[in-house]
Amino acid sequence: MAHRVAGRKLGRATDHRLALFRNLVTDLLRYEKIITTEAKAKEVRGLAEKMITLGKKGDLSARRRALGYVYDKKVVGKLFDELAPRYAARRGGYTRVVKLGPRQGDAARMAQLELVAEKA
Repeated sequence: MAHRVAGRKLGRATDHRLALFRNLVTDLLRYEKIITTEAKAKEVRGLAEKMITLGKKGDLSARRRALGYVYDKKVVGKLFDELAPRYAARRGGYTRVVKLGPRQGDAARMAQLELVAEKA
């Protein structure tokens, strides 16, 4: 039975799946918008929000935890220097999943995962 088992396996081994999530989070923070499948977008959403929360903390421990997860040091710098101040007044909900049409090749449900624009 699969009671209380959270998350999607996405047909991948654990290490492959976790590396995929790290890549997607890194790209989301770098480009602020990515297009992927709906299932992947929904899984990555929470991880990206945790990274932004670490950026809002701003201390050395949070920076080291972000460096341990995000692949690119420049992206971590952007997270702490640009993104965290942008969402300083926001209590959560930094990302948005916009559903797109099915993919041409295999009809997979596609979605756009983006960082929300903070109100001025």
